[in-house]
Amino acid sequence: MNIGLYFGSFNPIHIGHLIIANHVLNETPIEKIWFIVSPQNPFKESKTLLNEFDRLHLIRLATENDNRIKCSDIEFSLPKPSYTSNTLTFLSEKHPDQRFAIIMGSDSYQNLDKWKNFKSIIDNYEIYVYKREDHEIKRMIGNEPIILNAPLIEISASQIRENIKTGKSIRYLVPEVVREEIETRKFYRQKN
Repeated sequence: MNIGLYFGSFNPIHIGHLIIANHVLNETPIEKIWFIVSPQNPFKESKTLLNEFDRLHLIRLATENDNRIKCSDIEFSLPKPSYTSNTLTFLSEKHPDQRFAIIMGSDSYQNLDKWKNFKSIIDNYEIYVYKREDHEIKRMIGNEPIILNAPLIEISASQIRENIKTGKSIRYLVPEVVREEIETRKFYRQKN
């Protein structure tokens, strides 16, 4: 089976993530997508992150009615910070019958050569890249990636968090069930 691995902090998951996942499932040979929740991205500060179990819970809520999508906490048990190469090695050994590919934005792709063991990643895995505004693919890194013309929706998790802190609505930016959970559990509120 062809499985697309969509790595991220998902802090929180939003409509943009889900549109990308749906586009990949509709327009590529990928049959399932696994959202891989990164507890600690080596390129991001962790102080703004909601607890990884809460982020995983929000993804499960957002995708619970779509059997093409799975949420994975695989990186929770791996050494921190979370390195994609370590996760790929672990998953490939644990699931030798699966064929894994990576899904990433053009912003991440342009930094791929800064990733730990990036050469091994580009040599052994297909990479699907969706374009992001202001992040043109200026150079190819290793094997040519598969460029996706996915719908461009500029929604950022940081803007969603800012809206929550300032009391603005996040309706339509996240699935309704996610919005309700964030509001009920008071996630991302300004600390007094």
